[in-house]
Amino acid sequence: MKIIRILFLIVTTAFFTSPLFAQNNTDQIRINQLFNFDWKFKAGDISNAQNINFSDNDWRKLDLPHDFQFDQPWDKNANKGRGFKTLGVGWYRKTFKADPNWKGKQIALDFEGIMLSGEVWVNGKKIGATPYGYLGFEADIADVIKYDADNVVAVRSTTEGGSRWYTGGGLFRDVHLVVKDKVAIARHGIFITTPKISDQNAEVNVQVEVAGIKGKEYELEINTKLFAPDGKIVAETKTMAPKKSNLVEVEVPLPKLNIAKPQLWSCETPNLYTAEVALILNGKVVDKLTKRFGIRTIEFSKEFGMKLNGKKVFLKGMANHDDLGAVGVAAHKTAIARMMDQIKAFGFNHIRTSHNPYSESFFDLADEKGILVVDELYDKWGSTVAWAGSAPFNDIWYSNIKEWIKRDRNHPSVIMWSFGNELQFQEERWNFPTSDWGVTTYRLMDVVAKRYDPTRKTTVAMYPARAGGIIRANPDFRIKENIRPPELSTVTEVASFNYTWEDYQEYLKHAPNMIIYQSEAVTNELAAPYFGMDRDKMVGLAYWGGIEYWGESQGWPRKGWNYSFFNHAMEPFPQAWLTKSIFTDEPLVHIGIVDSEGESKMWNDQIVGQKVISSHWNRTEGEKYNLYTYTNADEVELLINGKSIGVQKNSSDVRKRNTIYWKDVPYTTGKITAIARNNGKEVARHDLETTGKAFALIIETENTNWKADRMDLQYVKVYAVDSKGRKVPTATGDVTFDINGVASIIAVDNGDHLSDDLFTGNKKSLFKGFAMAILRSTTTAGTVKLKVTAPGLKGAEKTFLTK
Repeated sequence: MKIIRILFLIVTTAFFTSPLFAQNNTDQIRINQLFNFDWKFKAGDISNAQNINFSDNDWRKLDLPHDFQFDQPWDKNANKGRGFKTLGVGWYRKTFKADPNWKGKQIALDFEGIMLSGEVWVNGKKIGATPYGYLGFEADIADVIKYDADNVVAVRSTTEGGSRWYTGGGLFRDVHLVVKDKVAIARHGIFITTPKISDQNAEVNVQVEVAGIKGKEYELEINTKLFAPDGKIVAETKTMAPKKSNLVEVEVPLPKLNIAKPQLWSCETPNLYTAEVALILNGKVVDKLTKRFGIRTIEFSKEFGMKLNGKKVFLKGMANHDDLGAVGVAAHKTAIARMMDQIKAFGFNHIRTSHNPYSESFFDLADEKGILVVDELYDKWGSTVAWAGSAPFNDIWYSNIKEWIKRDRNHPSVIMWSFGNELQFQEERWNFPTSDWGVTTYRLMDVVAKRYDPTRKTTVAMYPARAGGIIRANPDFRIKENIRPPELSTVTEVASFNYTWEDYQEYLKHAPNMIIYQSEAVTNELAAPYFGMDRDKMVGLAYWGGIEYWGESQGWPRKGWNYSFFNHAMEPFPQAWLTKSIFTDEPLVHIGIVDSEGESKMWNDQIVGQKVISSHWNRTEGEKYNLYTYTNADEVELLINGKSIGVQKNSSDVRKRNTIYWKDVPYTTGKITAIARNNGKEVARHDLETTGKAFALIIETENTNWKADRMDLQYVKVYAVDSKGRKVPTATGDVTFDINGVASIIAVDNGDHLSDDLFTGNKKSLFKGFAMAILRSTTTAGTVKLKVTAPGLKGAEKTFLTK
């Protein structure tokens, strides 16, 4: 099996203000200004809102990122798949002044995405659009800029389209204003690979795509310097750009570099180097980009699944949509970071971007935190009922692949490209029929993908169907001779299957060369999808909906998917400790009491559902309760107030493993204890104790380095506690958040996925004894004072500093 060796690069452009383009300061050659602030917004399809003289005096003022659909009320008559939100249009406008120093330069607006699709005007002239809002675009606006008057950017976004889940709406990702020389590094124009890596040396190849030299005879030098994680320079290379090229953008390979004793990127040690690429024209720097990168090897094989840096790694992941709880789909970097930190704390090492590219900040953070990513482009290809683009699939798939792969190809976290989800069945819905279950379509996409990145393997996630498109609802599905892998899965470089883990060994009898990845595992089967795989020879799995997300509700009043391990506020359900027990070697045990048997139903030809389980011992005297102890130990003893009620062994059955069931456990006020043992020796224990009534509120925070950059968030978690300081998960009541200082409240939450409340204002009811406020900093460093109160409870206060 060929080892794929890649050195990846992350664009991390610095922001520069003034003076602009100082000729003796190469650090200010390219300007990249965050364009997120001081926008105005209005819901509805408004006539002439793109015109420069249109009055927006009564529009709402806001900063990006923003999800306008999330501000709308829940509507029980709206599409449950789309999160019970009415589809519609929203407009954004922003006024800015141009600096005279920009004259003669390229002036580009770079939109990272517009949801679900969008169009952009500057000073009344349309300058660009994105028909697939998960991918961005850049437009040069130099010819429409005014230097003697205000300039107006207007954006029309719409949520109308064929998506199957909650997409949110509007300017949900970052926008930048980029000013650069006419001779410049092209958009996503740097690609770095390392064909050879050893303990002693990493061989580095750098390719730089240059724009603005077509037909010219410029003396243009391309220079690249590499810096170690400690900031010391470790290598440098340079070459001259070609002359009289007939290409608009020219890909220029540089002489190879070598890094001695490279510090490899891995999940445990996500080491990141820095690269500085400069274009020097006639001795003067005309463009420069500073980037980070990591060095690592990836191998895939039917013999061992996947290796990272020569060591076997099994993907332990989740597949989710890209919303972030109380902020909707607004791609706040802090929200993404806390999500990653939480799942990594529970043993996850992998995320599949279902079913679209995520934000650039997501990939930057995955690189920093050591998260392995399967990067996915689409849901279904050009489906007549589930296509999220405003232009036909046939018209945009090539340009989508180019933008997607060039944008993400330098991230060490990205280990595989996935072209789509739930393919193979119902080919007639695609508007791109090839009469071979998509084999030809995949091969076309693979050729394009390898044009821009020949280093990674590609895949397509399969609907849970057999060869010939036989789905679970078909009586023939379980006939043994029909348990054959879908035709498309046998030609993809990695075979990705949604569910159907129990059939993988049978599939391999028909296609023994498949490298198998479980692209979706169902949460209600608990540990079975993990233990049921051949973890020595397969790639890994991603649990579907491991975090609650908006949309794809199983019925009002649920606002989305909630068969999960974490609620949308990232508070863990008891089942999260089950995942930790299977994903880590840390001995543990955790008690979860069954509140309700929940439900079980068919969804997308897969049985889904989840019991409602909680971890508290505030129950009804004299009642009996069923409960689980989640453990990776050999056995568990259960005690109530110190008296043993029995010992149970951990099962070796893959469908029961690490999940010990206790029936009709009598409740008595006091303490219930689970003691986990290996070979008779205690290795872990978990206690639940009956609390007193709620007495006070306490505050917990997460962000210890809150930055005063107008973008950073502080998540303030509030819990009700009794007089002994124990959290009371049965507490109720309304919490009020009062804030003073250099921050604002952008959302309030309590983790209740069934609530009809929105997330605005400064009040929220306690749900399971919990509430939360999300604060956003300003550009002024200073003090933020927060006071939380609730009727009948002692309040709490906390003072923060932003830096």
